[in-house]
Amino acid sequence: MRILSVFATFAVGGPQVRFAALANHFGDEFRHDVIAMDGNLAARERLAPGLDLRFPDAGLIKGDTLGNIRRIRAFLRREKPDLLVTNNWGSIEWALANAIRPLVRHIHIEDGFGPEERARQIPRRVWTRRLVLRRSRVILPSQVLLGIARDVWRLPERNLLNIPNGIDIARFPPASGSKASGSRDGVAVIGTVAAMRAEKNIGRLLEAFHLLPDDLPARLVIVGDGPMLPELRNRAVELGIADRVSFTGHRDNPVEALAAFDIFALSSDTEQMPISLLEAMASALPIAATAVGDVARMVCSANLDYVVRPTSDALADSLARLLADPGMRRRIGDENRLRAERDFSDLAMFTAYRAAFQASSGQS
Repeated sequence: MRILSVFATFAVGGPQVRFAALANHFGDEFRHDVIAMDGNLAARERLAPGLDLRFPDAGLIKGDTLGNIRRIRAFLRREKPDLLVTNNWGSIEWALANAIRPLVRHIHIEDGFGPEERARQIPRRVWTRRLVLRRSRVILPSQVLLGIARDVWRLPERNLLNIPNGIDIARFPPASGSKASGSRDGVAVIGTVAAMRAEKNIGRLLEAFHLLPDDLPARLVIVGDGPMLPELRNRAVELGIADRVSFTGHRDNPVEALAAFDIFALSSDTEQMPISLLEAMASALPIAATAVGDVARMVCSANLDYVVRPTSDALADSLARLLADPGMRRRIGDENRLRAERDFSDLAMFTAYRAAFQASSGQS
């Protein structure tokens, strides 16, 4: 069975990390073609060697929607994949081209929204999804997205499938008691792992860090790369915190980065079920986060008081309360680890995706 997966970009991010986990787990059970609309294939580093996997070029021309629909249909006729899997709004051209007169069975995976839809759904996109996806199986990782697909896009409920993201918990050794208590040199490490894009609002995290009281010594470590990195470095200088903030750039292995943190911070304007948050929970870290998507449903009950409205002041208060109570940090971290083990294992995710792929391709 050959699956054609289309992404706006194959740079490292949540959907791409999940794809790599699925492809690596299934091995030769499925064959894969991957198309990145922007040509960025950086996430191929996450793929195991030896996979039956190609990166074909469909010859699309940016901005030429009608022409691209013809090119996409010609590509699908020529390549004849068993299943087309589109990912998020950035690949909607492929869903549209196939929906006109379906050439191949189709699954659409929706992980969330960019900064342009952080506050409200764009009507044109709502109508496009409503019309283009009405006959497709649509996979949503979060309960919030499931509700949007049902109530806003008005897609048939029988076609909607909620598959929570999962991770390999065993890859993330839980923090030790001494680490979680912040006893190293008396300075706790607040960290985040994120793409440096507008919707992640790392500027909010910098401002929250700037607002922390002087009697709570801390350092901030920001792991990730992206177009906003230069601007964020400048913002740290403007706030007078550059000497206490480290921008590490992209790291191939999030395990090592998370192992150095005492608190994980998430400052996004929009998320649904962020894999970085699951990885932090598996690392037995307490979370200070903005209340977006399914974040409040993901963390343990003891962590709920630290999931706050999306403002710098509220995030600073959440961070300050965690910094002031090392014992609480340790207890919350342990409970987050247990919740990750119980509810967010990748094995359940693998089983659900295998069933969805086989059912949608007509295999049993």
